[in-house]
Amino acid sequence: MATVIIIGDGPAGLSAALFLAKNGMDVAVFGQDGTDMHRAMLRNYLGFPEIKGSDFQRIAREQVAEFGARLVDQLVTSVEKEGDEFVVTAESGEPFRSKYVVLAEGKLAKLAEKMNLPRTSDGVEVDRDGRTGIEGLYAVGRGTRRSRSAAIISAGAGATAALDILSKEAGKMINDFDVLPE
Repeated sequence: MATVIIIGDGPAGLSAALFLAKNGMDVAVFGQDGTDMHRAMLRNYLGFPEIKGSDFQRIAREQVAEFGARLVDQLVTSVEKEGDEFVVTAESGEPFRSKYVVLAEGKLAKLAEKMNLPRTSDGVEVDRDGRTGIEGLYAVGRGTRRSRSAAIISAGAGATAALDILSKEAGKMINDFDVLPE
């Protein structure tokens, strides 16, 4: 059982995975690398004067895997809450269990719709940390802010949800700062 299952492997999902895996969480990311990022040219992502979306995706996926997140090349067909855990069913029919789920599924947010999550005029309704009304279920990225569809905004939302999960697990506020060795 993974502690966190992330559904979607664009900037929001991979950012959440990076923060979680880097901090020792057991993370599985479901996605087939079919994100719209492959059609993007980024010129507004801090730290990258210009990068093709496909190059960004490749680098991000490698970075997340190096920190120990598992990239699962399967489509997710359903997410259900059973008691204190989630059951995520993949297209293979195989169920996967987790304590938390992060929906980073893009602008259509099909799983959020199947789960009847409340919506605003701009997407899935979440609080400032990406929490939905279901304990342990987060939604981040384009599915929550269709009018603000920028990779850097989505990545920030993924990081915010990850820090919230890390803080819940630690029982105290967690930040993720790396410092240079002395």
